[in-house]
Amino acid sequence: MKLKVYNQEGVLLEDRDYNIPVFEEDCGIAAVKFAIDALQANMRQGNASVKTRGDVRGGGKKPFRQKGTGNARQGSRRSPLMPGGGIVFGPHPRSYHKKVNKKVKKLALARSLYDCADELLISIIDHFSEDLSKTKKFATLIGKIFPTGTVLMVDAHFSEPLAYALRNIERIFIGDAASINALDLKSYDHFLMSEVGFSQLLERVKVKYA
Repeated sequence: MKLKVYNQEGVLLEDRDYNIPVFEEDCGIAAVKFAIDALQANMRQGNASVKTRGDVRGGGKKPFRQKGTGNARQGSRRSPLMPGGGIVFGPHPRSYHKKVNKKVKKLALARSLYDCADELLISIIDHFSEDLSKTKKFATLIGKIFPTGTVLMVDAHFSEPLAYALRNIERIFIGDAASINALDLKSYDHFLMSEVGFSQLLERVKVKYA
């Protein structure tokens, strides 16, 4: 599969062929959905909590007499029927964690990578030079390659000066090739990857799928 390769000035050098896993029809789609659902669920804190009638303060005294008031009888102000009372069936701290098998993760990543490449969302740059460690230079480079849309920059590792230069551009985000997942590949409009970073990403998906 061919991808566009650019130099440090944003000039198109060539369309280079890369050994990206190819999928037919719906193969791997279910894995992508499951992996993304799990990733989003695992980001939830699950710390929402309410007080039941056993946790609410007060309620030792009967709020009003049993008969003669015209109201329904009440034995405690902690009842869910009373203002300030406990909550019935409310949320309590819990874990939303979902386990995803390694093979499913790899399949989801490979399928997502194929989809991005097939839709021409991925471009390659020879490397991210330290000469680009100025926000204005990076903004100019990205403006030439991707004039609009959010961009995820992928490399094996971003140096501190480069990371500082990139964080000032609102539509640009960075990620290490070792930690990119299926959700990342579905969350951005474009991807600009260094040769080294893209090679690492291809190594992560180099497996056989039935």
